[in-house]
Amino acid sequence: MLKKAQATWIWIALSRATRQVVAYAVGDRNEVTCRRLWNAVPAIYRSGTSYSDFWRAYQAVIPDEQHQAVDKESGETAHVERWNNTLRQRLGRFVRKTLSFSKSMLMHEICLRLFLHRYNLEIAILRA
Repeated sequence: MLKKAQATWIWIALSRATRQVVAYAVGDRNEVTCRRLWNAVPAIYRSGTSYSDFWRAYQAVIPDEQHQAVDKESGETAHVERWNNTLRQRLGRFVRKTLSFSKSMLMHEICLRLFLHRYNLEIAILRA
């Protein structure tokens, strides 16, 4: 069983061209979770530039030639910030300090996968 005290983050990688989620990882804010995310990113995307904030885990995992750490004011991470807001708007269980919290990590991940599938499908339909 999860408790609200056990902080869990959703890490995502978005395609800049399509704005679809190409990889995700769930865990705490450490290098292990960041490495899981990086390993889940398809190889074709790993060859491009990855933009992130200045969190140490990114600098430890993403190769320097692919990584660009930027401030939020740069606008380079705006799509990810927008995605985080969309997730919180559409799914109550991902809102900070909510009563809709998933007590089971399995249910939390299932809900996230369903959301990601629908989100990517909606984006694909809108771009078609």
